[in-house]
Amino acid sequence: MDLASQTTPLTPRPVVPPPPARRPVDGEGRGFGAQVARRLLHGLGDPPIALVLPGGLTIQTAPSPPVARLVFHDLAMLLGVVAPDGDLHFGDAYADGRIEVEGDLVALCETVFRVPWDGPGARVAAWWRRLRRRSNSLRGSRRNVHHHYDLGNDFYALWLDREMVYTCAYFPTPDASLEAAQVAKMEHVARKLRLRPGERVIEAGCGWGALALHLARRHGVRVRAFNVSHEQIAWARERAARERLADRVEFVEDDYRNVGGGCDAFVSVGMLEHVGPEHYADLARAIDRTLTPDGRGLLHSIGRNRRAEFSAFIERRIFPGAYAPTLAEMVALLEPIDASVLDVENLRLHYARTLEHWLDRFEAQRDVVARRFDDHFVRTWRLYLASATASFRAGSLQLFQVVFARGRTNAIPWTRADLYPRG
Repeated sequence: MDLASQTTPLTPRPVVPPPPARRPVDGEGRGFGAQVARRLLHGLGDPPIALVLPGGLTIQTAPSPPVARLVFHDLAMLLGVVAPDGDLHFGDAYADGRIEVEGDLVALCETVFRVPWDGPGARVAAWWRRLRRRSNSLRGSRRNVHHHYDLGNDFYALWLDREMVYTCAYFPTPDASLEAAQVAKMEHVARKLRLRPGERVIEAGCGWGALALHLARRHGVRVRAFNVSHEQIAWARERAARERLADRVEFVEDDYRNVGGGCDAFVSVGMLEHVGPEHYADLARAIDRTLTPDGRGLLHSIGRNRRAEFSAFIERRIFPGAYAPTLAEMVALLEPIDASVLDVENLRLHYARTLEHWLDRFEAQRDVVARRFDDHFVRTWRLYLASATASFRAGSLQLFQVVFARGRTNAIPWTRADLYPRG
């Protein structure tokens, strides 16, 4: 489905004009700050972005109107942006209010992300980020998950859908509601797994339990769902008891490396990003020891077209230890266990649409979030959600769903016709 024409924000974010007291664009400024600003813009390919320096001098190298203006309150912030890990300096300075963005933050990020990054400098930066990515060992995974997912269930309830699904939704039509799209995503996963009543399912990384409960309720299967977030597991268990599904869904507070028992279907939605390539073999072994001879599975993950690390800002402030695999890495994960890939789908634009909903809902609750945390937290998370939206729009991030089965089984679908039912 072509959503290319449907990627504008749900709530328009008009460009805010600069204060009238500022000086106009001065292309002839000779100061040190002006030279640094021009070099930064030239390095980005002269995008339609204006840089406002301390004192009001505005530097712009593109002839078209700017999508946004970056206002630097001191020269040190400008120097930080052009330094190694400049994205981390920018993110922290934006969160502190030392850098202001006048205009559309998503459009600003998308403009920057569309710049092709290559060459020796980019490769050295990627190598450095790879070295600094935090460990996803058994202990490290718990620490990394706690950093992001244990901020409080009530915080996420402010801006997620009713089912508390924190992964890419599936929009049958671009104007579907977030609630409808998340239910559609869970049904989409169920159809791909071809579930039958009475079958056993293992879910690795279950979030707040929505998918496990949906599969048990709608498809009559039994689910063992694993997660290392204590707050999420507590929420999921309480909900299972409330909905009288505790006899069909077992929520286990444990790591995917410790999954046990047999299953007819193995599913992981949004966890592979937190595994890390150095532990893909651990996940493959977990699949291999639990999946029956005629079993099948699905891996759903943020991905990339070519190998790259997350930015220092995302690694340090949002998702420590995270890594988005390429499709080749996802498929290679299955190779040692002789699993056959049956279907691959890229839902990149669906994730852009999902994030647009999340960002709009987060902004609607920003005062509540600020009272619970502070303005620094609000601005950090605004930048995270905006930059993620821009990443999927620009194509620097993908969303892969890979369906697989045991290599020797013939219990596989003959066609894909049933994946996209009419009506």
